[in-house]
Amino acid sequence: MRAVDLAALERRLAALPGRPRVVVSGNAATPWTVVDALDRAVPAYRLWMLNAGAGVPVRDGVVAETAFVGPGMRHHPALSYLPCRLSMAPLLLRSVTPPDVVVVHCAPPEAGRLSLGTEVNVLPAAVEACRARGGLVVAVVNRYMPFTYGDAELDVEAVDLAVEVDAPLPTPVRAVPDEASRLVAERVSARVEDGATVQMGIGAVPDCVVAGLTARRRLGVWTEMFSDGLLSLHASGALDPDREVTASFCFGSPELYDHVDHNRAIRMLRTERTNDPARIAANPAMVSINTALEVDLYGQVNASRVGGRIHSGYGGQTDFIVGALHSPGGQALIALRSWHPRADVSTIVPLLDEPVTSFQPSAVLTEHGVAPLFGCDQQAQARALIEHTAHPRVRDELWEEARALGLAT
Repeated sequence: MRAVDLAALERRLAALPGRPRVVVSGNAATPWTVVDALDRAVPAYRLWMLNAGAGVPVRDGVVAETAFVGPGMRHHPALSYLPCRLSMAPLLLRSVTPPDVVVVHCAPPEAGRLSLGTEVNVLPAAVEACRARGGLVVAVVNRYMPFTYGDAELDVEAVDLAVEVDAPLPTPVRAVPDEASRLVAERVSARVEDGATVQMGIGAVPDCVVAGLTARRRLGVWTEMFSDGLLSLHASGALDPDREVTASFCFGSPELYDHVDHNRAIRMLRTERTNDPARIAANPAMVSINTALEVDLYGQVNASRVGGRIHSGYGGQTDFIVGALHSPGGQALIALRSWHPRADVSTIVPLLDEPVTSFQPSAVLTEHGVAPLFGCDQQAQARALIEHTAHPRVRDELWEEARALGLAT
C-alpha cells in the first residue's frame, strides 16, 4: 500500500485505459472527495455503487450501475440497474460486472490491517475480483471511520494506493413517527419474544419497533444493517451478551459510530454471508421485518418499483424472508401503513401492476391490524388482508375486486 495525495491519485486515475468500471463504497460510506477526483480525471466510466446517495455525477460519459438503486441514482439519465438479490450481488462482481478499480472507505491501519468500518457489504468481493484481474484498489483512509471486525478487516497488501481524507461520517435525518407508524411498530414488536433474533432497519417504523423491544431479553441481531436502535437495545439489557451482533453495514449518529469502534461484540460480514438464507435460517426464532410500497390480495409484495420505474431493487428482502421462514420459530413480517400519504392511495391493492419483489410472508401488518398469510389458503389470505390491514375507505372496492379474481364469493 503506497500513500499518495489527492493530486497523485487523480493523475493515476487519469491514466486508466478505456471506460473503466469503478466500484465505490455506497450507502452512507461513500468517499465523495475521491468520487469527485475520479469524475475530474476520467472522461468516461461506469460507477458501481449500492444505494448511492446524492452526489453521483450526472454528465455524458458516466453510467450509474447498481443492483440496488439509491436516491443518487434513482433519476440518473444513464442508469444501468441489474436486478439481483443482494446475496447474489457479489457474484455479479465476480462474473458479469468485474471492476477495474475499487475505492473503499477505511479506518486507519492497525497491525497491518485496515477496516472497512461502517460499510462491508459487497466490497470484499469487489476487492477480490479487482485484484484477480490486475485492477487498482484504492483505500480512502479516514480517522473518523470506526474500526470494525470480521470481514471488515482488509490486509494492507490488498491495497495499491491509500489517500488520507479526514471527514466526519454522515448521520441520518431522524423521521418523526406519526400515529399510524407507531401502531404498525407496536404490532410488529408484540410478535417478537424473548430469545428471538431480529433483522433491524432504519426509519420511523424500525425505530419504533426497537423502542418496543427494550423490555425483551436475550435478543440476537442478524441483519443487513443497523442504526441507533442498537444503542437502545444495548442500554436496556435486551441483547444476549453471548451472541455477536452481525450485520453488513450501519448508519447512525456519532454515538453509534463510537459504540461500534473496536467493539468485538459486533461482527461486520460480507453480504454473501449476512444475506445467505441458510445462515439466516440458522438463527433461533428469526424475525425478518421488511416494508413495502404495496401488497396485493395474493400476498405478493412490491418494494421495488413505482409507476413502472425502478425505485430501489430486490435488496435483501427475499433473502431474509426465505431465511426467516426456515428458521425454527421464525417469522417473515411485512410492515407498512395502509395508506400512502404522498401518493394518496391504498397500499393494499387487488393485484400488483409492478413486478413482484417477494411473496409468502408470514404476515402483513398495518395500523389497522395483522393479516396472517402463511398456511392460509388464498381466499383466507385475501379476507384477512381486506378485513385486518386495508384502510376502511377501500375495503368495499377490494371485496369487489376479490370476487372478480375468484378470491371471494
